[in-house]
Amino acid sequence: MNMKSVTRSRPGRLIAAFALAVTIVTPVVVATSASAATTLTVAQALATQDGRSATVTGYVIGQPTASTTVITSNYTADTAIAIADTATETSTSRMLYVQITTAWRTTFGLLSNPSLRGKQVTATGTLTAYFSHGGLKNPTAMSLGGTAPSPTSSPTPGPTSTSGPYDSTYYASAVGKSGTALRSSLHAIIKVQTTLSYDQVWEALKDTDQDPANANNVILLYTGRSQSKTSNGSGVDDWNREHVWAKSHGDFGTANGPGTDVHHLRPEDVSVNSLRGNKDFDAGGSAVSEAPGCYTDADSFEPRNAVKGDVARMIMYMAIRYEGDDAWPNLEMNDSVSNGTAPYLGRISMLLAWNKLDPPDAFEQRRNQRIYERWQGNRNPFVDHPEWATAIWG
Repeated sequence: MNMKSVTRSRPGRLIAAFALAVTIVTPVVVATSASAATTLTVAQALATQDGRSATVTGYVIGQPTASTTVITSNYTADTAIAIADTATETSTSRMLYVQITTAWRTTFGLLSNPSLRGKQVTATGTLTAYFSHGGLKNPTAMSLGGTAPSPTSSPTPGPTSTSGPYDSTYYASAVGKSGTALRSSLHAIIKVQTTLSYDQVWEALKDTDQDPANANNVILLYTGRSQSKTSNGSGVDDWNREHVWAKSHGDFGTANGPGTDVHHLRPEDVSVNSLRGNKDFDAGGSAVSEAPGCYTDADSFEPRNAVKGDVARMIMYMAIRYEGDDAWPNLEMNDSVSNGTAPYLGRISMLLAWNKLDPPDAFEQRRNQRIYERWQGNRNPFVDHPEWATAIWG
C-alpha cells in the first residue's frame, strides 16, 4: 500500500538523524581497583541493579539513613554515601546509595570527611539494593574525581548493538537468533508476566511515568506536559490511561491482559487521548494545538519527535507479546492506516523508521525497568535491543 502524500509545508518538523554509535567510555581505575567493564552514570547504575560489578561516577550528596532519606549535615556514621549525577540533586529517586566498608571509611565516610559533600567520586562495586534502594555494595575501589558519561547517554545498546545486560539471563534463549526464530523466542520469554487489573494501572503509571524532575508528577506521552499524579480522571484537563495500541484494534477493551498491559499504557491528557482515538500511526496531518509537535488527520496520528521511537517500540512489544496462543487476539503490525477493529495497527514502515531515528532514552529505559521489577515481571525487548525490530521485520 502506498504511503499517503503530505502536501502541507512542515518546516522544522523533519526528524534530525540521531547518532547511532555507542560511546565507549574508559573507566577510572585506581591501583587497588578490581576490573570493571564500563563506567556508568548514577542513572545508568540505578537502571541496572542486577548484581553486576561496575564502576560508577557521581557527586556526593549526603548520608543515606533510610530508603527515602539522605541527610546533608550532622552526619551520624561513615558507613554510606549517596551520590547523584549532579551536585545539586535533591530527589532520592535519582541517587545511588554506596556502601562504605571498613577499608574506605577514613577517606570516604562523611562523619570523618564532611567536606566530601559536593565532590565527585568514583566507586567500583556490586550494583544491588542497599537500604531497600538502588545501591552499590562491597566496593573494591574508590577514588576522588572521575569522568562519567553524560547522564543522558544510553546504557542500553543502540540499534546496531548485539549485546545487553540481560542477554545471559532473561534473553538467553533469544540471543543470536533472527526472523521467526527470534520472534518465537521473545514471545515465549515476555508472555510470562503478572497481569494487572485496570484499577492497578493508575498506580503503575504514577510510578513508571514519574517526572524525573518532580516526583509528584507524571509526564504525559503526547503533550510532554508534567502534571500532578493526583489529577487523573475524566475531566477536560485531567490525565487518563492511553492505550497506545488502540484497544479497538482487536477489540480487547480494558479487560485484564492486553487492555491492562502497562508496556503500552501511558498517561495522557484526556482531550488529546480522545483526539488520537483509535487512529493508526503515520506522518502527516494538522498540528494538534494541545500537544506541540503532534499531528493528526482523519486516519492517523503522528506523535512528537521525542517519543516517536517510544511509540514504535510499544507497538512492537504488543505484536510479539500477543500472538493468539492464549485468550487474546493475535496482534500484528501492517502498513495500513485503515485497520478499523481488526487486530492490526500501522503503519509498520513508519514505526520501523521511528525506532531507528529515536533510540531509547533514560526515561524509556527506567520505565522498562520499573515494569519489570515492580509491576509485570516482563520486559519490552525492543527497548533493550532496538535492533531486534529489523531482525524480525526487516
